[in-house]
Amino acid sequence: MKIKKILISQPAPAPESKSPYFDIAEQNGISMTFRPFIHIEGVSAKDFRKQKVDILSHSAVIFTSKTAIDHFFRLCEEMRITVPETMKYFCVSESISVYLQKYTIYRKRKVFFPPKGGAFKEMLDTCVKRHKDEKFLLLLSDISGKTMPDMMDKMKLTYTKAVLYNTVASDMTDINIHDFDIVLFFSPQGIASLQQNFPDFEQGELKIGTFGPTTAKAVKDAGLRLDIEAPTPEAPSMTMALDQYIKKNKK
Repeated sequence: MKIKKILISQPAPAPESKSPYFDIAEQNGISMTFRPFIHIEGVSAKDFRKQKVDILSHSAVIFTSKTAIDHFFRLCEEMRITVPETMKYFCVSESISVYLQKYTIYRKRKVFFPPKGGAFKEMLDTCVKRHKDEKFLLLLSDISGKTMPDMMDKMKLTYTKAVLYNTVASDMTDINIHDFDIVLFFSPQGIASLQQNFPDFEQGELKIGTFGPTTAKAVKDAGLRLDIEAPTPEAPSMTMALDQYIKKNKK
């Protein structure tokens, strides 16, 4: 099978990023199109009020992403809430904590993040554990699941969940999905978007690749064929799995 065109359901990497996708495309003479199948939409102030969450009754906020920071301060502005200087912020990584400078004066005494970063449990164990008496506001998306609340319950923390943004299907109806030889997905929501945009979709010769076990499961649950899967011991990244598949099918 000659692979000529690949659709990647993610935003395009910056040209200067030296993304492995660019290398694969150049080495194999392949055209790559980047189009996210999903996007984020912030919850409106009206819908947020329906959650009956009183932001000012909390003494600490937990951020798991820069997106959560953006929507938290957007909602505060829309609802004319002035966040007190005494508010403490707990972030899962240093890069997220630094992003706070966009909205508030950065003071180490009120911003906390784990030394290694990147894991919610690590943040709880290294930062939150020392501030167990705070009343936390846990900021989530509509697809965050129960893992983080369950961890906080286990630590017997006082907290409130607040959904600030939703993951929704992007409009993909302007493209012909069968113009591509391979489509790569990175979340179950991407598969749901595929089905929503193309309700009569039949896979045929189109190859589907996924990253992560939940995305792979979503493909199989949808009755589709999974052709490329990552991570695996041989291919820990999506680009490695793609590269290996292309080389194998050149023979």
